[in-house]
Order: sequence, then C-alpha cells, then structure tokens
Amino acid sequence: MIVEIGHFALVLALVLAVAQATLPLIGAQRGIRPWMALAKPAAIGQFCFLALSFAALVHAFVVSDFSVAVVYMHSHSATPLIYKIAAAWGQHEGSLLLWVVILAFFGALVAIFGDNLPPRLKARTLSVQAMIGVAFILFTLFTSNPFARLSPAPFEGEELNPLLQDPGLAFHPPMLYIGYVGFSMAFSFAVAALIEGKVDAAWARWVRPWTLLSWTCLTGGIALGARWAYYELGWGGWWFWDPVENASFMPWLMGTALLHSAIVVEKRDALKAWTLLLSILTFGFSLLGTFLVRSGVITSVHAFAQDPARGVFILGILVLALGGALALFAWRAPTLKAGGMFAPVSRESALMLNNLLIGTLTFTVLLGTLLPLLFDVMDSGDVSVGPPYYKWTFIPISLPLIALAAIGPLLGWKRGNIRQAMRSLWGAGALAAAGFVIALWIDWGREMLAGFGIALGLWLLIGTLVEWAERVRLFRAPPLESWRRIRHLPRAAYGMSLAHAGLAIAIIGITASSAWKMEEIRQMRPGESMTIGSFSYRLESVSGVRGPNYIAEQAHFAVSKDGVPYTDLYPERRQYMVQPMPTTEAAIESHIFGDLYAVIGEGDGKGAWTVRIYEEPLVPWIWTGSILMVLGGIVSISDRRYRVGAPNRQPAALPAKA
Repeated sequence: MIVEIGHFALVLALVLAVAQATLPLIGAQRGIRPWMALAKPAAIGQFCFLALSFAALVHAFVVSDFSVAVVYMHSHSATPLIYKIAAAWGQHEGSLLLWVVILAFFGALVAIFGDNLPPRLKARTLSVQAMIGVAFILFTLFTSNPFARLSPAPFEGEELNPLLQDPGLAFHPPMLYIGYVGFSMAFSFAVAALIEGKVDAAWARWVRPWTLLSWTCLTGGIALGARWAYYELGWGGWWFWDPVENASFMPWLMGTALLHSAIVVEKRDALKAWTLLLSILTFGFSLLGTFLVRSGVITSVHAFAQDPARGVFILGILVLALGGALALFAWRAPTLKAGGMFAPVSRESALMLNNLLIGTLTFTVLLGTLLPLLFDVMDSGDVSVGPPYYKWTFIPISLPLIALAAIGPLLGWKRGNIRQAMRSLWGAGALAAAGFVIALWIDWGREMLAGFGIALGLWLLIGTLVEWAERVRLFRAPPLESWRRIRHLPRAAYGMSLAHAGLAIAIIGITASSAWKMEEIRQMRPGESMTIGSFSYRLESVSGVRGPNYIAEQAHFAVSKDGVPYTDLYPERRQYMVQPMPTTEAAIESHIFGDLYAVIGEGDGKGAWTVRIYEEPLVPWIWTGSILMVLGGIVSISDRRYRVGAPNRQPAALPAKA
C-alpha cells in the first residue's frame, strides 16, 4: 500500500507542477496577482508530494519489498542497511526520482525565502522551474516508473552492484544531483529575466547563492567520486577522463565561469548578456550529463541505463529546454541595457578573460567526450580519446587561467594597475620560480609539464595569501586597524580566498601524483618483500575473511622504512555471494607527502598472489584542496548579504485585476 501511495503522490506532484508552470506565468504576463501568488503554494506542495513519493521508495528498499521491480533488481535481504538506503538512488529509476525531488526542493526554497523577489520575476522563475519538473516527472512516470510491481513477487532480490556498496557511493550521487539540478535555478532566473527584459545587480545577487550552493555540492560530489575510484577500483588512479566523469566536470567548469561572471553584473552592472548565456549553458551541460549517463550511448561503471528509448526522451527535453532558452536569448538579449564600461586592464577584464578560458576548456572536454561517439555514429571506426589528448589540450589552456587567478583579484574595478599588482606578487613569483627549479631537478628528463604545474600551484597559493593581506592591510597599517579589517571582511571574500587556496593545493597534488607516481606489479608469496621508493613491503600472509554479504582474501603487508617498522596494510579482494563479482579494496596509508597504496589480486593456485604497490606523492593534497574549495563555497553562502537578501528593485506598477 505504501508503494501505491508513493506512486499516487508522484501523479499529484505532476498535476501541481503543470499548474505551477502555467498559471503564475500567465498571471505575471497579465498582471493578475492571485495567479502569481499560486506559484508559492504550488511549489511547496509539489515538493511535499515528491518527498513523500521518494520516502515510499526508500521504505520499499528498507523493508526489502521485492514485489517492486527496482527493489528486486538492486537489493537483497542480506545487504547492510546503509546500502539498502543507498540503493534507492543507486539505479536509474530511483536516482531519477531523487533528481526530481531535488529540482522541486530548489523551487520550494525560492518560494519560501524569495519574498524579497519582485512578484513578476518570482512567478516566472517558479513557472520555468516547474516546466523542467513537468518534463522529468513525465519521463519518470512513462519510461522509468520506480513503483512498477512484479507478480508474483520474488522471494529474494538480485543485490546492488557490488562496486556501489561503499560509503562514498552512498553520498556521492546525492551531492552530484544537488550540483546538477541546482543550476536549474540559475537557468530559471535567466529565462525569467529574459521574459521580463531586465537584468541588474539585484538579479545577480539573487542568482549567486543558488549557483554557489550548486557549485559547492558539485565540487564535493566530484571529489567524493574521485576518492571512491581511487580506493575502490584498485588501479591507483583517481581520474581517467571517463565520459561520465567529464559529464560532471563540464557543468562544474561552466558553473565556475558563471560565478565569476555574476560578480561583474553585481558589482559593475556589466556582462549581463554573457551571464544570462552562461546561466543557460551551465544547466544545458547538466542536462547533457544526464543524457550521457542515462541514454546508453556510453558504457561505463558510472552509467545508469542502457535503454535508447529513454535517451531519446532525455534528448527531447535537452533540445526543448536548451533550444527554447537560446531562442529566447537571441530574441531578447539585444534589448538589454548595456552596463558599465571598463578599461582593458581591470578586474572586469580579468574576469572576462577567465570566462573565455574556462569556456575554451569546457569545449575541449566536450570535444574529447563526444568525438568517439560521433565516429561511432558515422561508422568511421573506433577513436580513443584518453589522457594524452587532455594532457596536450586541456593543460596548456589551463596554465594561463591559473596564472590569471592570482593577478585578477589584485586589479581594481573599472581600471586596474598591472604593475602595482605584479609588484605585490614578487614573493609569489620568486617562490613559484624556486618550485619550478626544484620540480625540474626531481623530474629531469621525464615530465617537463610538472615544473609548470608546481610553479603555478605555488603562484596561486601565495598570490591568494597576498591578496588577503592586501585587503586587511597586513603589516601596512597599525595592528588594530588590520584586526578591524579582518573582523569586518565579508565572508564572501574569505570564501574566495579559501576556494582559490584549495584549488592551488589541489593543483600541486594533481601535478605531483601524475608526474612522480611509482608502481610495482609482481607475483609474491608470503615471506617475500619488495622495495619501492624509500619503503619496503613484506607480504606476511593472505587469509580468508567474511563480511555481511561477501567473502574476501585479505593480505597483510608489513611496511618498513630504512629497516624500521612503519605501518601495516590490509588490502582485500572481495567476492560477493549474490552477484559473483570480484572487487578490490585497496589499503592506503596517508602521510603529508603522499600515500602508500597496496592491492592484492588473484592467486595463481600455487601459493603466490598478484600484488600491486604504488607510491602516490601528494595525493592527500588533492582531497585537502577539495575540502578547502567546498569550505570556501559554504563560507561564501553564509555571507550576510545573501542571508539578508538582494537590494530591492523599484517595484513595477501592476494593473489591479481580480
């Protein structure tokens, strides 16, 4: 019965979404206040019904109701509770329902906390948000119904994919969905502004918190996914430019550009049309990612569905949403009033160049992602686009972008002084040069790009500290004055510094782990040792262990450094009992300069096992940098200016209609 209630709630949510998508929009056009006011209760009601629907699905997984098709295919009575709950979004149907719940949640937040929005803009924004909801609820009901029953009901289920039975995968998808779906708010605000024909600083202030929240969650989701791949797949890497990895990376890049562009609109009332276009394209890339994951056009451990019919439905949503928004942009954008002027050397110009470089990077990733698919469609043979392509296209474009990230914040609005900015950065330049020389010495004759990566990471890190010191006039004003500035500095400024510092630290970690990684693969018997780098690994034993729904071979490595015991590593090779799929559980010991990483493979039946040992330099810096970026986003969102709200517009007079 609870399952039927969930299904019925989903249908009721569709009815409310249709009402929300039409009546407030008509009311805003005709100035009918009661119709515009319907947007708020409709948005809240739609979210409540969708939340009830999703709760019913989670309940079906928790109680192992195998009469529900998705529960039968993706759960088992012996599965631990946390993975039963995670299985609710660990497959196509449930994840799509969660996608729609988050979409409605953002609409409800705007409805509840958007009382300072002009009535017309609020009504139009919520209507556009509901249009997206209508499309995806229809998709859920007609092609991906999570409440479909099986008759007769099986006694036992088929279990969740063993690769997904991991704590990281319990939190990684919801974080990604909040990031993906959250950009729909920027899209809805942009379309509403285009209909209204007005974009100003207040509009940018309303858009930025939603974009910040989405960007922060998407950053955390990507980092969690990379971390999961690092320790679960057992190949010693954390990123492989997989098409589905790229599907989340492209909206992250565009969202980064949108954040910076919205600053210019808010501060200087410039780049309005460009910011609107970015708002549309950012969500467009989120829809493209949804299409890639759920259409069956790619095969990946990350992909959810292999049904081309579903792909056609999503492609239709993508074409209608993106095509309609771009057509509206082409019609209305030229009528927008031009904003403030600025000199070629200014913070506005730096942010504009930042946007152009990020856009080029996004196009580079898009080309590398779609090119193999295009060749496959045209029967032109198999084309492989892997790390070498991105190494020689993505990295060279990103180098000037990182260099600019340290210079831009030191330039003034409207007109900047590049010489003064570079004088402030002399220490950063000296340290970057030293890092470049040291990297070349470590890496002589192997990977010249490593020197540039380390140098630019140091340049951005020190440049970020310099910019913060300039803001508070550290060592340039009396201590009490600097302390007053530190206390009154906006949280958004602290958030920017944390995010830039986190990016710098992550860049150093990415560079070091890519250039200086060491690995050794060999057959070992208990009692044998191998040395890699400065550590010695002795295989002490391989024994059998049992988990709640798997059996495993667990190896014990005694690690020593210079003959002194350092740590013990216990990697596992698991075999799940319901789905006979082997998985690896890497054993990782982290320290400030890197990770010790051990994996146990198959045995040869004669007492030897395949062993892979890696030394991963500075990989913990990647996770530390990611945490700092997420923390920077959270601090920025907490800025008082966003809590209080945007500056009020002059209210437009509305005709008094019944």
